[in-house]
Amino acid sequence: MANLPYVFGPVPSRRLGRSLGINNIPPKTCTYSCVYCQLGRTPQLEVERRAFYDPEAVIRAVRAWVSQLREQGEGIDYLTFVPDGEPTLDLSLGQMIQDLKGLGIPIAVITNASLLAREDVREELAQADWVSLKLDAVSEHTWRWINRPHKDLRLEQIKEGMLKFAFTFPGRLATETMLVAGANDGAEELKAIAEFLERLPPDVAYLAVPTRPPAEPWVKPPHEEAVAQAYAVFSERLPRVELLIGYEGDAFSSTGDVAVDLLSITAVHPLRREAVEELLAKNNASWSVVQRLLDAGELVELDYQGNKFYMRSLPSRKRLR
Repeated sequence: MANLPYVFGPVPSRRLGRSLGINNIPPKTCTYSCVYCQLGRTPQLEVERRAFYDPEAVIRAVRAWVSQLREQGEGIDYLTFVPDGEPTLDLSLGQMIQDLKGLGIPIAVITNASLLAREDVREELAQADWVSLKLDAVSEHTWRWINRPHKDLRLEQIKEGMLKFAFTFPGRLATETMLVAGANDGAEELKAIAEFLERLPPDVAYLAVPTRPPAEPWVKPPHEEAVAQAYAVFSERLPRVELLIGYEGDAFSSTGDVAVDLLSITAVHPLRREAVEELLAKNNASWSVVQRLLDAGELVELDYQGNKFYMRSLPSRKRLR
């Protein structure tokens, strides 16, 4: 399919079931440069919203992909804006959410929440059915250390925007906190995060650990004891806490062109070797397809936590080669 930049999947999501990803931001356009980001460092931080892709082209791509998947009998649980950057930087986000509602599939947006101080961003996000807000720290030092935000962003304004959004959002609200060993997994920071989230409160608060190769090589997941402590601290104040520490599985869907599948999915969602092998099997293809992409520099192979991962080669990932 020709709409490779805009749509990928559906992929098995630990939060959303079978999620069809919408890539509405060019790589890697973001307000943050998180130390754990699977897409690498952000070359140039941005905070001003602007148009990126033609929204009509994105909408056509999603509709065409959904139509083909339905013909193949493939199920889709959510249409998810989860791009190569921060989705709310896109001025067309609200228009696209509104137009895609007609497909009858719930719409999700996964955002780092950094622009929620803006009323227009809150209004556009409120049109979605499910929204996840990132919060990795509530102390200034830890926030700047982990998320490495644009210089114009202010943590207190972001937190206030999160509260305003939560109070008016009619859909399902989730939060996600990425735990980084030695950075935000201490008792004091965890308690402060949980106390703030209690004020929202989310339908579900996710605690995640890095499971894919991070932007900075020093980033490691906390020990099991620290993860258990975080879960206990959050559970004391929040109605539902879940861990995102497992592997999603290998149930990725095929469009019929295994090379396109590999490049579209790995542009946003790095694949473990087992998932790549499953995708090849669905297409009766051999490992030579992967090798050709590796040799051409379109795909890169990485080792992380004892597993091999495959990513689409992007400028922000060149340092990982």
